[in-house]
Amino acid sequence: MEVGAVVLVGLSGVLALWFAWKSALKVLSFKVEVERMEELSRIINRSAMAFLRREYTVLIPFVLVVAGVLAWKVSYASAVCFAVGASLSGLAGWVGMSIATRANGKTSFAATMGVNRALEIAFSGGTVMGMSVVGLGILGITALYLIFRDATLVTSFGFGASSIALFARVGGGIYTKAADVGADLVGKVEAGIPEDDPRNPAVIADNVGDNVGDIAGMGADLFESYVNSIIAAMSVGAVVFGARGVVYPLLLAGLGIVAAAVGTYFVKIKDESSDPQKALQTGNLVTGALVMGGAFVLTPAVMGDMKLFWAVVSGVVAGVAIGYVTEYFTSSAYSHVRRIAEASLTGPATNLIMGISVGMYSTSVPTLLIAAATFLSYKFGGLYGIACAAVGMLSITGMTLSVDAYGPIADNAGGIAEMSHMPPEVRRITDRLDAIGNTTAAIGKGLAIGSAALTALSLFAAYATATGLKAIDLMDARVMAGALVGGMLPFLFSSFALQAVGRAAYSMVEEVRRQFREIEGLLEGKASPDYERCVDISTRAALREMVIPGLMAVLAPLAVGYFMGPAALGGMLGGSIVSGVMLAIFMANAGGAWDNAKKYIEEGHYGGKKTPPHAAAVVGDTVGDPFKDTAGPSLNILIKLMSIIAVVFAPFMLG
Repeated sequence: MEVGAVVLVGLSGVLALWFAWKSALKVLSFKVEVERMEELSRIINRSAMAFLRREYTVLIPFVLVVAGVLAWKVSYASAVCFAVGASLSGLAGWVGMSIATRANGKTSFAATMGVNRALEIAFSGGTVMGMSVVGLGILGITALYLIFRDATLVTSFGFGASSIALFARVGGGIYTKAADVGADLVGKVEAGIPEDDPRNPAVIADNVGDNVGDIAGMGADLFESYVNSIIAAMSVGAVVFGARGVVYPLLLAGLGIVAAAVGTYFVKIKDESSDPQKALQTGNLVTGALVMGGAFVLTPAVMGDMKLFWAVVSGVVAGVAIGYVTEYFTSSAYSHVRRIAEASLTGPATNLIMGISVGMYSTSVPTLLIAAATFLSYKFGGLYGIACAAVGMLSITGMTLSVDAYGPIADNAGGIAEMSHMPPEVRRITDRLDAIGNTTAAIGKGLAIGSAALTALSLFAAYATATGLKAIDLMDARVMAGALVGGMLPFLFSSFALQAVGRAAYSMVEEVRRQFREIEGLLEGKASPDYERCVDISTRAALREMVIPGLMAVLAPLAVGYFMGPAALGGMLGGSIVSGVMLAIFMANAGGAWDNAKKYIEEGHYGGKKTPPHAAAVVGDTVGDPFKDTAGPSLNILIKLMSIIAVVFAPFMLG
């Protein structure tokens, strides 16, 4: 039965990849009849794929070195699992990026045919990313488990995925925010030209950055969350329930893939007056409902009772609820963002103060939801229940990531429409889709943070199981020291990430100013900017600056575990989860709120564009950019990567 169930789950991975391929064909077969749109899309695609090639070239030696260490200190099988996890994570990012950067120009042209056609192309492009992630993830896990028949050994697969994800998130975040800050500060504030204006030298780098940060970066983030939640549940389940405990989370993940495939058919609108956001929300809700309905049948069939069903439900409900709470704090439809916009009337200082306060306030409800999910899932299943809650929350990844990846495609489509000088009605459609994309991105970040918390707790449970830790004693000086170090690490990591964006943005600002100053006729539209120079600045900065934060995440748990022992490392992991989750929510929501406060003013409120309140809001948005797109999202991966390293190297630390 066990082998048959695992094979069945593997077939669901094949279904996901078939679905991704089908969606890719839909995008690629759509013809763009405006040459300028096609040309801009090719430039963005070429620059984004060039960045990925250079990033992967840098990461290959890292993967080989770590695989060598695993072969030396743990086992050859562990090294193989690590390499496979790293490779599949990279492959998912490559496939998703390749299609997304082709879908952007096609979405822009599809907007000339109406909002429904544009939504269809953009969502199909996002579906390639979403279904590739879950398909490759589940195929990798099932194949390695069938080969080695050891759930604990497969944790190295998650280690490989987490390693690539951290570098992809940090590198992509530095790239996109260096370009974005340079484009905004010099173009919009100093030169007074519109966003995505083709005269701005940083505009292509900004569009490329949307993809490397929010397509490849977000894809890698959820890939490693997805696989690590399943692996943690398998590891704990193998100890507690034996074969049943291994099979149950796999079947739950397979069920989620089928539910996501069905959910995609509900993402459609009846006519041009319909709301595309409701269509995307319907897809998410249908997928979640199908997962819970399937779990209602699956749980007693596999586990013999309904207890774990309630653990799974707590995870799914918490994940969806966190997404909508995130929307409440970051959407201009609600009071918090409007208060930030109003604060801009008195300058950038009050804008920043209000944005920080909203970000801090926004940590309350998501934290309570995570705490409730943790308590309920533990009540119904112990540590294994927490792990299954994380799997439940992430079982809908195929749909949520498809919706999230839609956002950057719609954003790029708007930029391409602007640079192609399309009629105002086309830009209105792309702006409408882009605004929805900002909301879906905020919801996606909320889900990523919530899933990071539960996944990290699941991995902590796996670590405690592997090391035999029964409790973490805060009266033990080593444990308290570890907890303090763990609490500090997310702040130090964020500092490195923000400094990296600041240095890269400085170089970008100086380059854009130089081109405006030295290229005669550029601001008058009589000459073309040097886009490639700005792309190169972002690329070099991202590859250079991602190294130190990445190495810190890998080396810190090894150092604490080796020199201070397993209990101290447990304290460090606990401290990093608590402070990391709080800081990630704060930064992501503050950044999202600042961004939408700026957009709210640009819609005509408080004077609109080219006014002092707008300039103040642009400053807030510029500060918020690295918050929400570099440091904040990277913290999700930091806390999980440190936890998975602890699990993988537990035998070495005990020895």
